[in-house]
Amino acid sequence: MTTTLTAQTRAEKGRKTNGLRVQGTIPAVVYGAGMVPQSVSIERKAFVKTLGAAGESSLVELSVDGKTPLHVLIHDMQSDPLRDEVTHVDFRAVDMNKEIETEVELVFVGEAPAVKALGGTFINTQDKVKVRCLPSKLIRSIQVDVGKLATFDDVIRVSDLSVSEGVTIIAVPTLSIATVEPPRSEEELKALDEAVVEDVGAIEVAKEKKEEPVDGEKTEGGEVAPSAEKKDKKE
Repeated sequence: MTTTLTAQTRAEKGRKTNGLRVQGTIPAVVYGAGMVPQSVSIERKAFVKTLGAAGESSLVELSVDGKTPLHVLIHDMQSDPLRDEVTHVDFRAVDMNKEIETEVELVFVGEAPAVKALGGTFINTQDKVKVRCLPSKLIRSIQVDVGKLATFDDVIRVSDLSVSEGVTIIAVPTLSIATVEPPRSEEELKALDEAVVEDVGAIEVAKEKKEEPVDGEKTEGGEVAPSAEKKDKKE
């Protein structure tokens, strides 16, 4: 299912785009598929809704100024970390008759026996994989069943992934995606604690040395610490 989003051509550039954000719109750019890059703006609430429905690896129909919709991917986004708001979006227009390469999210499902029964820690080494397909065949995500991880020696690799017809995963087949690490032994935990204590001790020693006034440096009382040479002469 393709999601539709509307946009309007914008003339604002640089700092002037802040005014758009205040009004609840997001500055964006559309490029690709032989077209001249176009500056547009989109309504923030509508985009958030579209992002939730399509994600970053599903086709979106983008209609600019009411014209025939373009088939695009949400190629990149910039966000304000303080407000947790999207501040800019890049849309990549695609040719529906040509294959594209893009990253697809991995969704881990199920429960690993090595975690539940053996007390291990689930480790996923990849969050996405790159695929190649026609835009019409593009999938939003790939499910990974972690139920295959029964022991600490088991590994889920790219070659274990299953995708629909017309989609090719172009990542290295032997690339590890997920494993389960065994719980740490008491000896390992003790060694980690000792390492932390040593690090803290080293920091405290370094801090004490730094607090000692050096030649020509002012002390806490505002006096200048004499050099060793001047101190010897004084004595």
